[in-house]
Amino acid sequence: MDWTNNIRHIWFCLMTALLLSACSVSYKFNGASIDYSKTKTIQIAEFPIRSSYVWGPMGPMFNNQLKDEFANHTRLEQVRRNGDLKIEGEITQYQQRNKSVSAEGYSAQTELSITVNVRFTNNVNHNEDFERQFTATSTYETTRSLNSVQEELVSQMVKDLCEQIFNATVANW
Repeated sequence: MDWTNNIRHIWFCLMTALLLSACSVSYKFNGASIDYSKTKTIQIAEFPIRSSYVWGPMGPMFNNQLKDEFANHTRLEQVRRNGDLKIEGEITQYQQRNKSVSAEGYSAQTELSITVNVRFTNNVNHNEDFERQFTATSTYETTRSLNSVQEELVSQMVKDLCEQIFNATVANW
């Protein structure tokens, strides 16, 4: 009797192990939904600044962050030309505006914004091609000077823009 219970127990464990090894769940935490059997390369062009108001480090900061976003979250090889995916565009606007007014009638908060125009081409599936604008904003207290907060705020907005572009191009969100 004990022998048959042991065999049943071993049989149950083997079947459970076999069933668990046959089933697998795959989830990507970065959100990328890329068929790597068809899409292997990406071409990311430098985005020039076409805005009338310019902060010098913003262009290289944006271009490097965008390339890093795809390098860190996909297995796509970045190429200079003829990529399966192609991202190009320009930084079209960098501006600040008063967001709120204090009781004394002065500006209390200033909103800083960056707008980027993006042209995305999917040479594997042209139904996914688009041209679209992405905007990121950040607010700071007007008691602080733009020079004291600009690097931190632009860095945050660039990160936000690159995540928006990543999600729109390869995450299909």
